[in-house]
Amino acid sequence: MRQGKNNLKLEQYIGIQIKRYRQEQGLKLAEVAQIADISQGMLSKIENAQVSTSLETLSRLCEVLGIPLSTLFSQYDNQESQAMLVKAGEGMEVVRRGTEKGHTYHLLTHSRGPRKNFEAYLVTMDDASEEFPTFAHPGTELLYVLEGEIKYRHGDEIFHLQAGDCLTLEGEIPHGPAELIQVPIRLISMVNYGDSTTS
Repeated sequence: MRQGKNNLKLEQYIGIQIKRYRQEQGLKLAEVAQIADISQGMLSKIENAQVSTSLETLSRLCEVLGIPLSTLFSQYDNQESQAMLVKAGEGMEVVRRGTEKGHTYHLLTHSRGPRKNFEAYLVTMDDASEEFPTFAHPGTELLYVLEGEIKYRHGDEIFHLQAGDCLTLEGEIPHGPAELIQVPIRLISMVNYGDSTTS
């Protein structure tokens, strides 16, 4: 796993943030520029870090985007922990309690520090005859199926999942594979523990 480095200049960082918030809201350059009373060309230069701009202009842009000015700068000093690259095949293999052959977890990413609140795994299941345990843990889990077909149990419910399907579930309710219909099955499992402390 490779951590990103704090190598963005402030202008680059601000430009990236403004563009991200604009695109998240589905706003066009021209729309934001007009409301903020700046030219479309100027906004494009700000987003691409081609100019340094005044706090007054940034304040107007933030107002248009509906975010506090402080939000633009809030994560600048923490960039080093904001990105983690795991190259194909390099994810650390993790053994989950109760799992046997044919069921592997590769840790893709997690938040750092003593109170980890986020983990993501690439889960591979290739033994259709295996009996799988149920899991229960704090937080919310998201499952995204990349390949294969599976019936997945969550409490008293059974969900039929195929490639491209996404299931979000409450982690404290017992859950796990009920039936492997078409193997191999590969899925992404992302767990958000919130304020819970995990080991």
